Amino acid sequence: MALPHAALADSPFLLAARGQRADRVPVWFMRQAGRSLPEYRALRGSGSILDAIHNPAMAAEITLQPVRRYGVDAAIVFSDIVVPAAAIGFGVEVTPGVGPVVSQPFRSAADLNRLRPFEPEIDAPYVAETVRQAVNELGGTPLIGFAGAPFTVASYLIEGRPSRTYGLTKAMMHGDPDLWHELLDRLADMAIASLIAQVEAGASAIQLFDSWAGALSPDVYREFVLPASAKVLAALAVSDVPRIHFGVGTGELLSLMGEAGADVVGVDWRVPLDVARQRVPNHAVQGNLDPAVCLAPWEVVAERTRDVLRRNAGRPGHIFNLGHGVLPELDPGILQEVVDLVHSEGRTNG
Repeated sequence: MALPHAALADSPFLLAARGQRADRVPVWFMRQAGRSLPEYRALRGSGSILDAIHNPAMAAEITLQPVRRYGVDAAIVFSDIVVPAAAIGFGVEVTPGVGPVVSQPFRSAADLNRLRPFEPEIDAPYVAETVRQAVNELGGTPLIGFAGAPFTVASYLIEGRPSRTYGLTKAMMHGDPDLWHELLDRLADMAIASLIAQVEAGASAIQLFDSWAGALSPDVYREFVLPASAKVLAALAVSDVPRIHFGVGTGELLSLMGEAGADVVGVDWRVPLDVARQRVPNHAVQGNLDPAVCLAPWEVVAERTRDVLRRNAGRPGHIFNLGHGVLPELDPGILQEVVDLVHSEGRTNG
């Protein structure tokens, strides 16, 4: 595993991710390299996101854009959670305005044959190359690598597209648990391979996105999802990089997500940060300003930002972020002011 660059030793982001005191509250934003930035739109044009990801020079530049613009405390590699499945030929495309779409969704045990092991250096070498190029330019700013958690990736493969109900996914989960666990085990192995490759290329932290786990009750999550997520996070423990675990609508799952083995538990905007810290008392936390609030006048955004900081009450181990991704229609200037406010007013007690 690649060791973090020496310049990262005092990184506020990495210190906070390890639950240690930093000289300021670090901040970064999910989807910070994306459609809200004019420089991103100018570079990407109208092509497929998967085409952009296949181009390491472009993907590295997109990764760097928000660091240059905002001065955030971490970059996140420009990629997508369906890259491994797409790279092995499962038939996944990312349709603008829709999201991941699968031409032949996963339906039976026969479809396991379509999920061969993911070999990053053969199937998607462009991701590691993007990481290397970005790390070379970032200097003292850490890079976050990421992967989709097995449940969330499975939901796309089974439903065939984004879903509101996850009906087909839950039907397989409960109706054929043996097939379900085999599917998640294979997806866990794919996530592990992807994350290890990113760390070896220079990523200083990883995030496991279980974006849609909030559709599950705690007992179902514990039985059908937690083991596969725990497998992924345990495999990354030897890398000694902080591990972040995030989902949307997961207020009732926070303690279980921490139990899965994360160092940092991501919190969406539905749970006040002080309440979330009670639910994961031995973990760092990340969050949790409502992205939609950032469309309001600055005075409102500033007050909500300060509210998040107040609720953390200066405790070590807080990474400021949104409760989900940056909205495409957001004025980048608002995010710049959020960064400046967090950096000037966010303090960690000794």
